[in-house]
Amino acid sequence: MIVLIAPETDVPNELKLLNRLFQEGLEYYHLRKPDKDYEGHSAYLEKIDSKFHDRVVVHLYHELIADFNLKGIHFQEQKRRHVLAGNQLKKREVRTLMNNYLASFGVERAKIKTISSSFHEPHELQDSNFNFDYHLLGPVFSSISKKGYEGRGFDVNHIDKKVIGMGGVTKNNLLEIQKLGFQGIGVLGGIWNSKTPIEDFKVMQEFYRNT
Repeated sequence: MIVLIAPETDVPNELKLLNRLFQEGLEYYHLRKPDKDYEGHSAYLEKIDSKFHDRVVVHLYHELIADFNLKGIHFQEQKRRHVLAGNQLKKREVRTLMNNYLASFGVERAKIKTISSSFHEPHELQDSNFNFDYHLLGPVFSSISKKGYEGRGFDVNHIDKKVIGMGGVTKNNLLEIQKLGFQGIGVLGGIWNSKTPIEDFKVMQEFYRNT
């Protein structure tokens, strides 16, 4: 499983490259643009071929799921803690909180294909009592995009949940991250900073096709 995360600030030919990656088979695109408001996110989505909208997961402005045929929503750490209000709740209570949250912008759980979240501590991921479809955990390796964001080399072989490793992922460390127990990768600089992004994506795709 390959999750491509949007660059925080727009890069040259970003949408042209993104549409090309969708054509090559990209299935999970996490849209995270901290400097864009709701209208900026909407304008960005409208520049993506609409047939690929159902491969886009939004980090911010979850209400976009009501206006576009998107794949899902993603909870960044602080947002998850705010909405789900701690691990002391029982699973049924957490599920109710999530349903209430979705209902607040007029969307039922059945409309959303994926709900995911970010974690920075394996024990917090393991103890989470909401059944996320997958979990992003990082940084596994030192980040390519963020200086000083040192890798922690998490080993998640003991966690019985779908965990996607991110941070410093490139086409060259796929086997290493797989040995650490991750079921997929979250990649950002490994594509957006690459001089050969399409070719690198194809290498990643081929790796996960054969594992």
